[in-house]
Amino acid sequence: MLSTMQDVPLTVTRILHHGMTIHAKSQVTTWTGESEPQRRSFAEVGARAAQLAGALRDELGVTGDERIATLMWNNSEHVEAYFAIPCMGAVLHTLNLRLPPEQLVWIVNHAADRVVLANGSLLPLLVPLLPHLPTIEHVVVSGPGDRGPLAEAVAATDGRVRVHEYEDLIAGHPTTYDWPELDER
Repeated sequence: MLSTMQDVPLTVTRILHHGMTIHAKSQVTTWTGESEPQRRSFAEVGARAAQLAGALRDELGVTGDERIATLMWNNSEHVEAYFAIPCMGAVLHTLNLRLPPEQLVWIVNHAADRVVLANGSLLPLLVPLLPHLPTIEHVVVSGPGDRGPLAEAVAATDGRVRVHEYEDLIAGHPTTYDWPELDER
């Protein structure tokens, strides 16, 4: 129902802007148990989300409402993806690492994902799936983990899949993004 009072779209972009201004100094902390916790302010997370959105659009060609999968732990890079992807108008969906491989394959293929963001430590779960994911063109990897098996799996796709390091992908992209006005209705 349309009304005349406070007609403001309740979008993820508004949440991002609110957090970057009102809670700019609040910390997002990632601790893997292996080293010192990584801390970023909410303002930094927002800036990095803008860099990720720019990289997805400019480097990987993500447009419109394309679907992007994530196979990640709850960490700052995943929070950045949670903001960047829906704010740019694309569709983010997480892959539940506890599902059996055949269900993950079905989910990715049904969504026709072109891009999957994954933590390096979860590559042993992703690598065996790649030959069964014909729509995947890009794998973006963040954090520690052995990339060797991923290189072998990518070679088996005859160049269909390209691998990108998260930090290298976002490096050099502006920390601001011209977020589209999305209609919540």
